[in-house]
This record gives sequence, C-alpha cells and structure tokens, in this order.
Amino acid sequence: MHPNLTLRTLRSTSVRFQACHANSQHIGGRRHFLNFLRKPKPVPQVGGTPLLSENNLFHPFSESPFPAVRARGAVIRSLAPCPVCPSAHVNHSHAHNTFAVKFECPDCGLPTHCSRDHWVIDEEHAKYCSRLREVNEDEHDLRSARKMYEFELPGPQAYEEAISFANWDLFWYTRGFPSMDTERSRRHASKLLTYPLTIGSVLHQNSGLTLGNHRITPEGSRSLAALRTMLHVPPGAPDTEEAGAAKPQMRVFILGARAESSLPPHVWEQLCMLFPSCHFHLYFIGPQVSLPRPPNTPGHEAQSPAQSPQVVSQATTSSGEQQPVYVPNIYEPPTPKPIARLKRTRSSLELYGVPSYTIPYTPQLTITGMQANYAEVHAQFQDTLDPYTDVFFLFSPGFGFPSMSSVSELDGKPGLQIASPKEWGPVVPALLGTRCAIFVTGFSPADVERDVRSLEQAPDVAGEFEWVVTPGENPFGSEKWEVADFDPRVMVKTNWGLWAIRGKGREVRERNQFKLF
Repeated sequence: MHPNLTLRTLRSTSVRFQACHANSQHIGGRRHFLNFLRKPKPVPQVGGTPLLSENNLFHPFSESPFPAVRARGAVIRSLAPCPVCPSAHVNHSHAHNTFAVKFECPDCGLPTHCSRDHWVIDEEHAKYCSRLREVNEDEHDLRSARKMYEFELPGPQAYEEAISFANWDLFWYTRGFPSMDTERSRRHASKLLTYPLTIGSVLHQNSGLTLGNHRITPEGSRSLAALRTMLHVPPGAPDTEEAGAAKPQMRVFILGARAESSLPPHVWEQLCMLFPSCHFHLYFIGPQVSLPRPPNTPGHEAQSPAQSPQVVSQATTSSGEQQPVYVPNIYEPPTPKPIARLKRTRSSLELYGVPSYTIPYTPQLTITGMQANYAEVHAQFQDTLDPYTDVFFLFSPGFGFPSMSSVSELDGKPGLQIASPKEWGPVVPALLGTRCAIFVTGFSPADVERDVRSLEQAPDVAGEFEWVVTPGENPFGSEKWEVADFDPRVMVKTNWGLWAIRGKGREVRERNQFKLF
C-alpha cells in the first residue's frame, strides 16, 4: 500500500474551500467613491440550497447522487477481495473475480463482501463498520453544497494573543476558528489543515514537543533553537510584519509532495499567520507535484449530481477531453489535477530546468512547485542550505515500502524505497549532509515503525544521523479515516505520527603537528 491515501478527499476539500474563499473575497471587497451610482452586482451564493440535509448523508455507494462516489464504489468492487472467501474456499480453486466484493453492507454502504451470506458470518466486520459509515457520510457531506463553516479560516493573529499547540481544540480556540460543533466538522477541518499545522506546530516556540515530554532530544533542541531564532523576534519585541524586514527568508522544502501541493495557497497562508514576521518560501518537490493549468485553458466543469448513474467512469470536459470521474488510490496514486492558475503565477522552467512554477502569493508567502525528484535539483540548493533558515518535511514518504523500480542484488526481491536509486536512495544521504532538520510523518503506528526500521538498512544512512524528534503521535494529524480502495479493511489517518532526524555532527579537533603520536 502506498502511503498516500489522501488524494481524493483533499481534492474535493480544496474545491469546496476555494469556493468559500472566493465568496468571502467578493463580500469583503473594496468600496469605491460614488459606488452608489453603480448597479450592485449579485453576490454569488456558495452552495444555495444544500443537495443533501444533515440527516440524509448516508447512501450506499452504488446509489449515491454523486457520480464520483458511484465511481469509487465500482472501483472497490473491482479491486477489493472478500475477507471471508480465502477461509471459506480453502480447498477450491476459484477465479479471482469470484472473491471480489459485490455486496454492499447495509450499515456502512461500502462494498465489503462477495455475498450477503459471507457478510452475515463475518464477525470482524462489526469492528470497523462504524468507521466506514463515517467515511460514507463524510464523502456525501463534502459534496452536499452546504456552507462549510469549518473552512472559514481566521485572519492575522493579534500581537497580544498567544496560540496554543497542545491539540486541535486549543489551537482552534486560541486561533479564533469557528466553533467545531460536530465530530464531522472536526474531521473536515483537521484534514484540510494537517499539512500547514504539522509544520507550524513543530517549528513554533510554543510547540507541544519539548524536552520535558521526551519528544525533543538535546540535539533536536539545538536544531529547533537555531530555526526559532529566525522564526521569532527577540523577547519583548512586537512580532509583526515590519519586524521581519531585515530577517532572511525561511525555506521549507516539502519533498515527495503529492496532495499537499494541490492545497489552495490561502490554506498555506495560515502557516504565515503563526509567524507574522517571517517570509516563507515553500518548495513542493516531487514527481507527483500538481502544476498550474496552462494559460487560457478552461477549468473543469463540475458534475451535476443528477447525472445518470451509469455514467461514472468518465466525464467530458468543456474542451472535449475524457476525464475520469474518480481515480483509485492504489499503490501508486496519480498526480493531482492541475491547480488553478493565479494572476501572479509564472513558469520557473528556465530557472530550475524542470517543469515548475512560482507564485508570490503575499509578501510573506511564496510557493514554488517542481515536478521532479529532489535528486535532480539538489545541486542548485546544496551550497545555500543553512540549518538556521532551511528545513525539510517529508509527508508519509514510504521509506520502508518495497520499491517499484529496483530489486535487491542479493535475492532479486524488491528493495526498500529508501535504498532505491530512483526514489529516496540518493536523496536522504544528501539531506543528512546539509545538517538541516528532516521531519517525517507516517499514517499509522505501523507505518512510522516501518520507516524508522528502514533507516538501519539504508546505505549511507545507517549510523549517519541523530534524532531531533523521537517517533510518536502527531497532535495535528488528520482525524479523518482514509479507506484504501483495494481493501476497505485498510484504514489510516493522514500524518498520524511524526519524527525527525538530522545529519550526525562530528567534532574536529586540532592535532599538534610536531607530535608524532
């Protein structure tokens, strides 16, 4: 299983949030002199009448009013095996399709078994059925066209108001978010904000990761102290935009970026509001980074929920192209759809030599995306990397997963991704050589353990690093369950765990040249 099971929901979340943001900008627009002489323009409604009410969110996937959900149900039926068939047909040689899930559980609405008989005798299904029902209702809620209050992000923080990073509840309260009245709102908001908040909660001086709770090591406290001297102003000084005029730019390199590269820039702007005096430059680097649409390309038109249930595999765009309604989140997820091209978006192909773009979104935030492996562009940064101003984040990189492109020379089996020359093999040693902090997340306890154990087997990595943050739970991981299309029993949470390392330091001692020994 690939570590990224978040692409589908994050895309739908981003689309809904962009609509909310566009509406808020229109309502809060500038008033001009003699504006009363102009004919008022109608304010666009975000959702109008919701398509589904709060008590009508549950629908079996095959009967969903939304084509993408019906298409996902069809994908699960074609990929997922029945959990009972392997034990019920041990002595029989059935074709693979015989074991495919065709029966939808009436309690959760997802295809889970090959028949009703196997659904009845499966005692394990009841242990995770409620989670699948949550996923079902969340999918329909995101598409229900209701006003998403949980996506209304607050503006700049007042100077005298401190922010707590103890957990989601205290952060939302001290940051001034709308009240999260339901568990569903919490899941939506945490899924949207887990990427910028994971970064901000680690780097901020009020972070909940400390030496006292044994999450930060002595070496890690030195690395974070170096970063925080640039992120914050001296004690007693106002932490404002003007205070950072002479401060160097903070560069955050997000390697192996996938879904996080498709987040709207104003979501990433929340990171800047945690550090008002900083100018951040975010670098999304990876083969699956989402790039902006080419100029003068019309956007994809939204699907109507009343579309025929039979048409779930493809949709026709305004340009006549056939686009899949839903792409399964199997081992190697696809590149996210092109992101919106903003007014100041410019190509950076000539600068970096790979497909790339740069958006100077605000005076405090610049975003650059590169669709390439980091090993291809490391040479352009290696001489300028500084542990005081540069930091690396790898969201669920899958170090311990088998490589899809290389095999072991000893036994011919697939090697690990952390040692693969086409994946993380040349990247991690290069990062350790910079002495910059490297933060890594995982989507489950098993995923974190698998990645940590892989460090001991990777050449030029084992014995060459020291801990910054010990492995453990991430307080700002997503609270939403993500279900694998190839097996609904596999469920994870985005950025559940967090750990960090840096290159090992070696003391240099001067030796008296006149002494022989």
